[in-house]
Amino acid sequence: MIQLKNTPNYAGVYVTGDWHDFNELYDALHFVVGEEWEYAGFEQVRLRVLGVCYDLRHAMMGGRGARFVSNGLDRDKMRFLSIAGTESNIYLQFEVLWPELLFVSFSLNEFIDKTTQTKKLHAWDPTIAAVRKFQSAVAACLEETLPESKFKNCKRYFKPRLYDSFYRYTTQYLDELNIQFIEMDRDKRLANISIMVKRINEKNNRYYKLKEDVEASAKHHGVSTDMIKIKDEYPEKIHW
Repeated sequence: MIQLKNTPNYAGVYVTGDWHDFNELYDALHFVVGEEWEYAGFEQVRLRVLGVCYDLRHAMMGGRGARFVSNGLDRDKMRFLSIAGTESNIYLQFEVLWPELLFVSFSLNEFIDKTTQTKKLHAWDPTIAAVRKFQSAVAACLEETLPESKFKNCKRYFKPRLYDSFYRYTTQYLDELNIQFIEMDRDKRLANISIMVKRINEKNNRYYKLKEDVEASAKHHGVSTDMIKIKDEYPEKIHW
């Protein structure tokens, strides 16, 4: 089962699961975001979801982290079952920034809607269920992390199509949120997780100003908007 746990300094979370958990989520995410350019206006959002797939794949290849997790068996149980084994399983894990995780999680609602409609999937489709399990893990981590009042405010964003769409989303804004979040100290990060939920779901004046600047710069240079980078850069090292 996919589990999420805060990193020590609240920069993000550890995404943890066994190889089969990661493989199931990897395939499910790839399926719901569709092929390249399949969903017009969502290509840049799609790439952020595929960024999580990239980490999943490298974790499965042994390129990220791992930890031991109790499997519930002890010597007495193994003796009763007449088996020999260990009391722990190896779980794979990787880190993801809080703003990035939230963006991907909320954007998946629209990909699920589109995939369900275009592929004519039934309500119990296992692929959609795998994506929902991941979203549920994100929600569980939020609930464990935030005060009750803040989590209550966050829950209203879980419902699909209630707030702003991710259609033609200017993802440079997400880079800006990520970098701002990284630059905060531990306590400020914790206090701003719920604010990031709102920033991602409700486009404010800063978002629209950045969108305008990105589009103007792209037009000036004769390139697509995805080629425009913000001035601030990600640090080489993150104090997770």
